[in-house]
Amino acid sequence: QVQLVESGGGLVQTGGSLRLSCAASGRTFSTRNMGWFRQAPGKEREFVAAISYRSTNTYYTDSVKGRFTISRDNAKNTVYLQMTSSKPEDTAVYYCAASNSGETVLTRTTAYRYWGQGTQVTVSS
Repeated sequence: QVQLVESGGGLVQTGGSLRLSCAASGRTFSTRNMGWFRQAPGKEREFVAAISYRSTNTYYTDSVKGRFTISRDNAKNTVYLQMTSSKPEDTAVYYCAASNSGETVLTRTTAYRYWGQGTQVTVSS
């Protein structure tokens, strides 16, 4: 069992930065790949970024490449999403997720077994 709690969301101006955190409980965090997704009103939940369990590999959706950075600290059971050069279209509820064991295709919601409750990010124009 893994419980995930996101924090760090809020209101930011266009071009600004935010760092989202996701604190995990449970003994298997360090063995699970982790992902960030987002969902805007009226839209489906979409993949944002993912990181392998040893931080060897990272993945990003095209719209955030070069602007967002995913990282993790296994000693702290925490995964981060650093957002920079924010745009109004980044406005959404952001969710972190812990993958199924052995999962390697990390861009799909079905790859993840555990989800946080989400944190709202609003980018003002």
